[in-house]
Amino acid sequence: MKIDKFEDIIAWKKAKILTINIYRQFDNSRDFGFKDQIQRASVSIMNNISEGFERKGDNEFKHFLFIAKGSCAEVRSMLYIAKELKYISQDNFEKYYNLSLEISKILSGLIKSL
Repeated sequence: MKIDKFEDIIAWKKAKILTINIYRQFDNSRDFGFKDQIQRASVSIMNNISEGFERKGDNEFKHFLFIAKGSCAEVRSMLYIAKELKYISQDNFEKYYNLSLEISKILSGLIKSL
């Protein structure tokens, strides 16, 4: 299946959902450093997917997908801190963690296909 635009990439769609959830979850957080970092990490996933796709070369796309995978790991790492500091519930931790992990796995498959 040929993908014509980055908005059709499943990993990008799921990353957008994750990003919106993260922004809403931490919208009222007074821990501005934490809030800024987790929001930047989440938006980095979708932005690196889109930027890499628009480069129109498989090697460059792959490079940006690896960066997006790294941002997935950063989000998951920060979710542990959020849970420990009681910024989020166990249920939300699991929801965001699992979505981030799913995105990372999709990215791995996409990287292998290039």
